[in-house]
Amino acid sequence: MYKHLLVATDGSELATRALAHGAALAKALGAQLTVAAVTDPWPVLEMAQKAQEKKPDPIGAYEKHAAEWAQGVLTQARSTVEAAGGRCQTIHVQDKHPSEGILDTAKELACDAIVMSTHGRRGLRRVVLGSQASDVIANATVPVIIVK
Repeated sequence: MYKHLLVATDGSELATRALAHGAALAKALGAQLTVAAVTDPWPVLEMAQKAQEKKPDPIGAYEKHAAEWAQGVLTQARSTVEAAGGRCQTIHVQDKHPSEGILDTAKELACDAIVMSTHGRRGLRRVVLGSQASDVIANATVPVIIVK
């Protein structure tokens, strides 16, 4: 059925549930599992503010922090998958909005399904806060498995 699953994670408790689901599914199917953490592009206005304040290399500092965060999330994800008896590869997708990074990675790695979580927000909260899951579902060319 599925040969290569992509699990998107931000390290949150909810994302960890999606990771567990994706790991179990990959193991049951004998599928390859890739776990991705996506970090946003550096925020232009914030970087301009820091440059005005004469902060040294604000973009470099942002990217270092993003890389450290992603490494921590992916290390924990790998440990979670291995503790469940599975294996995975991990990838840090840099400088992309989460839904864009997830979709691009799924395409680049020829994944045939995406597993991710959603908070299930509705109404104004969804409009204000956005929904990465909704964007992925709307634009994916492969099945998307949502874990709540």
